[in-house]
Amino acid sequence: MAIKYIPYYPTTLQGQAMLDNFVRTQRILRYRDNDKVIERIERGMPLYEVEKQEIVGENPHNNTIIRGECLSACAYLKEKGIKVDLVYIDPPFASGADYAKNVYLRRNPKVAEAIKQAETEIDSDEIRGFEEKMYGDVWDKERYLNWMYENLMAIKSVMSETASIYVHLDWHIGHYVKILLDEIFGEDNFQREIIWDIMVLSGFKTIASNWVRGHDSIFYYSKSEVRIFNKLIQPHKKEYLDSFNRVDENGRKYMVAHGFKRYLDEVERKGKPYGDVWNDLMSFQQQPTSAEKVDYATQKPEALLERIIKASSNEGMLIADFFGGSGVTATVAHKLGRRFIHCDIGINSIETARDRLRKAGAAFEVLEVKDGVSLYRNPVQTMDKLKSLILGLRNEDRLNKFWEGSINDTKEGMMPVYLPNLMDSSTRLLDTALMNRILKEAMPDLPDGTKKVIIYYIDITSKEEIEQFIKEQNDTLIKIELRDLKNILDNVVVEDEAAFEVKQVQPKGQVFKIWQVRIERFFSDRVNRKINEYNLKGQQQALKGNKKYKPITISNEGLETIEFLSLDCTAAEGVWHSDTEILIDRLGYVRKNDIDTKEFWDGAITSENKPLRLKIRNICGDETIYVV
Repeated sequence: MAIKYIPYYPTTLQGQAMLDNFVRTQRILRYRDNDKVIERIERGMPLYEVEKQEIVGENPHNNTIIRGECLSACAYLKEKGIKVDLVYIDPPFASGADYAKNVYLRRNPKVAEAIKQAETEIDSDEIRGFEEKMYGDVWDKERYLNWMYENLMAIKSVMSETASIYVHLDWHIGHYVKILLDEIFGEDNFQREIIWDIMVLSGFKTIASNWVRGHDSIFYYSKSEVRIFNKLIQPHKKEYLDSFNRVDENGRKYMVAHGFKRYLDEVERKGKPYGDVWNDLMSFQQQPTSAEKVDYATQKPEALLERIIKASSNEGMLIADFFGGSGVTATVAHKLGRRFIHCDIGINSIETARDRLRKAGAAFEVLEVKDGVSLYRNPVQTMDKLKSLILGLRNEDRLNKFWEGSINDTKEGMMPVYLPNLMDSSTRLLDTALMNRILKEAMPDLPDGTKKVIIYYIDITSKEEIEQFIKEQNDTLIKIELRDLKNILDNVVVEDEAAFEVKQVQPKGQVFKIWQVRIERFFSDRVNRKINEYNLKGQQQALKGNKKYKPITISNEGLETIEFLSLDCTAAEGVWHSDTEILIDRLGYVRKNDIDTKEFWDGAITSENKPLRLKIRNICGDETIYVV
């Protein structure tokens, strides 16, 4: 339950009527939750307990990685009195697409050592892997815009008076959000729509049936009339400079254009100011082997964020990304001498950004918003897991999409079940507004003979208040049972099992002994289930297509399913301190304490000081801590 609610602004909000005024093809998009959005905004942003997970470096500038939703992260920042100077967000595009992470088995350390001794390269065909769904970008237009409205209002509330915001979208929903941005920040504070040409120089092809899609849109707004903007100059192209191929009597190079002489020494310094069409920044579809690529589905190039951050902030300012993804904003901000806040709800994002920032030499702390939801890995996977954990829950064609399914009971018959959507913060809190919608919109459409419904909640204003509201407002004969979803979520995360040996060893050629933790066996139930699912699907497809299928197999030790190891030699409990760590890439090579090597992992991790705790991350991203 939220500790309290933080007001967005100290004064009454204005201009919320725009949510009612979208008109398309002569029909009004009716936002049945519009009044509830305004009610939630008037109530404020939910503030939850925030737990510090890890400290990296001294962190004098209070750089922060936050695992949690945009809304709750902004509540935390506002409560702390933290103001950001520049915001870049790359939120879901409402594209209808599913995004997945490629998961690869690592090398068995015994096999890796044999390869190393034979001085052979890893055969890429032998790298086995599977996809794991990260999130589904599937939204109703109305729900998406209501959700985005709340997020943008929250972001605005933590922006400094001279701050700017860049909102990165595409054709799916971009210009609806443009209207929201006009409403929230003011039409006069709209500065520019930037077109990012994602097809330039690429030769990238598409099977589009009409005009080929070739750009994203980035909407640039300031919070007020006073803003930071540093005009950036685009260097002249070599071909242009080479066109100054004549030399006068004083040795000055020049060219003749339209009858006038233009001298090189007059234009070389100036360059050309950047416009609002950026056709010189390649996407990762165009540069799949880029050194900065971190295998994150929605990753954006560093050059894109470098341009935005340089233009709209100065050194020492605070840059925030509330849909942080691959961590590109925070990484570039650090490299350019700015402070940063990276926020995302998915653990893949948090781990990717954390590893990336450590490699870049950044100092920061990792926080987790304790909003009552112990997310399995991300909202999509948690929802899928929940459905399997609720005993007897099954799909029911007779019910509309408001209901997740039903449970059959010998006494009560078919009982419809409501589950809050973990990807939509507006459904997490069971208040009188949501309960009223259930009573007045969802329950009247239930099949005849329905005797009872089950309503699961994550957070609730007051159970007594809701039960009293039901008693007063329920004009049906249907009974309503309230259930706390946290009781089920507590059973979602299953920790991995590891067997290891700890001892002191003396490396060859060294005088002093060091501590070594050697992993003897590792087992992840979830990774093994994912592999079994992948193999079963592959076998079924092979039978249909009459093709051979090579299943994914792992050794008895299971060390191929380990991606990351860290030792804490500082504290036996509480906040994590990574005193030494190893990250194993998909080719089997290791990054030791943020330095990439061409060494294979040997199954162990070492430290100069005695280790107190061991952290192991499996290839799907689940982390488990063991007391050494």
